[in-house]
Amino acid sequence: MRRRPSRATVRRVGTERKAGGRMGDDGLTGYRGKRRFDRTAEPRGEQAAAGDAPCFVVQIHEASTLHFDFRLEVDGVLKSWSVPKGPSADPHDKRLAMPTEDHPLEYRTFEGVIPRGEYGGGTVIVWDQGTYRPLPRKKKGRTLSFLQSPEEGYASFWLDGRKLRGGYALTRFRGGKDSGEREAWLLVKEKDERAGRGGTPDPWRARSVRSGRTLKRVAAEESTEESAEEDEKEDEES
Repeated sequence: MRRRPSRATVRRVGTERKAGGRMGDDGLTGYRGKRRFDRTAEPRGEQAAAGDAPCFVVQIHEASTLHFDFRLEVDGVLKSWSVPKGPSADPHDKRLAMPTEDHPLEYRTFEGVIPRGEYGGGTVIVWDQGTYRPLPRKKKGRTLSFLQSPEEGYASFWLDGRKLRGGYALTRFRGGKDSGEREAWLLVKEKDERAGRGGTPDPWRARSVRSGRTLKRVAAEESTEESAEEDEKEDEES
């Protein structure tokens, strides 16, 4: 059974996050290059304030394929993985997790509809959110910082969310540096006191921890708002 990391460990990671700024590159070039911000309400990504502990968020995204997006705050951005079946509290479940581009910290609160035809077009809700604590890892006798862990292909952490709690691990099983293959990871629950037998709920029935809304509710409300705006515009032009 894994032990929960100390608060001193969290403070060290927080120091690394805040000191780890990039000169002339905030790590979001790939994210911005895929989006047209005059058409999508997604955040462009400015200098967001970090909290005392690094955050995580899990969003349900009804795009070309319905999936969960698992995001961890690392070095001022949200490291992101697409998890088709969603995270599970059962240690027997090994969930495929495919890396995607880094997202801005502001994305952790994003809910809404990305217009069809735009990158990732579809509805997004925040299924879970909270903070996390890195679990220390050693390699060849030396302790790796959490910033090094994703680069090494393994990261373990303790989640303190509304729904997800306890230890989890991300392990890369394909790809990596200079391999030429697309990276693929597994997201697995650790065997600890927070482990359970329940899998991921039906994403269509799942509710946002921020608004209590389902995917269908968000889509319907935004569609109504767009129709009202179009009617107002027509009235102004007539």
